[in-house]
Amino acid sequence: MADSPSTPATEAPNDAPNEAPGVEQNEGVRMPSRRRVKPWQVAVPIVTLVAGLMFAVSSRAAHGTDLRSGNTQLSDVVAGADRRVKEKQQSVASLRRQVEQAQSAAAKKDGPAAQASKINAQASKEEDPAGLAPLTGQAITVTLDDSKKSVDQLPEDGTPDWLVVHQQDVQAVVNALWRAGARGMMLMDQRVVSTSAVRCVGNTLILQGRVYSPPFTIKAIGDPVKLKAALDDDEAVKIYKQYVDLVGLGYDVKTEQNASFPAFTGSLSLKYARAQR
Repeated sequence: MADSPSTPATEAPNDAPNEAPGVEQNEGVRMPSRRRVKPWQVAVPIVTLVAGLMFAVSSRAAHGTDLRSGNTQLSDVVAGADRRVKEKQQSVASLRRQVEQAQSAAAKKDGPAAQASKINAQASKEEDPAGLAPLTGQAITVTLDDSKKSVDQLPEDGTPDWLVVHQQDVQAVVNALWRAGARGMMLMDQRVVSTSAVRCVGNTLILQGRVYSPPFTIKAIGDPVKLKAALDDDEAVKIYKQYVDLVGLGYDVKTEQNASFPAFTGSLSLKYARAQR
């Protein structure tokens, strides 16, 4: 018999997947592939979580209100603080009057209280020169104001600083009036004493926690003739008057026959300066 032809070996297709050793491949089942995790897939959930936490904290801090209101201006904040300071000052003055009334009532019934009342009476004699008692008399009022001119109306070498009242201008008037023998002084609507500090920020005046805008008024009780003469002779005031003529700064002096000043109700202690002995 002739030898039967041998059956050719079947070759595996070139695109057949390689079998992993020891792993039986099921026909028709595709093994899952291991995907590489991209960085943005991790970053997105983290950023979302952080943003959510920030929104929650902001909402809790604002208590349901707008933290960045477009209608709130710095001037409104300053005006609110100024109003609160004024209310506190009025409250302090009222409490002081109540204490004085209580001391007077106790002095009529109690021996030690009566002795304390005598001491208070002696101390009250010094209240007038210290500014701690109300005061009436002849007075002059000095008004300083910013210029109404614009920067382009200034001389060639002029600067915007020429158009506004500065701290040294207010202080010059105050010092001149004290040197002239003023018995008492008011700056705007507040009684001032020797420890009162006059400070300016920009074109606003800060006095004892209150903020004022020009025009600034300084009123002093004393001999009007001597007070006016002191202003005319003061070198710093003379310099200010030169700018009055040059750029139109405001300067006005008036006499009042019967002015009334309230007592000073602020603190008399020095916060920063120390007395030299």
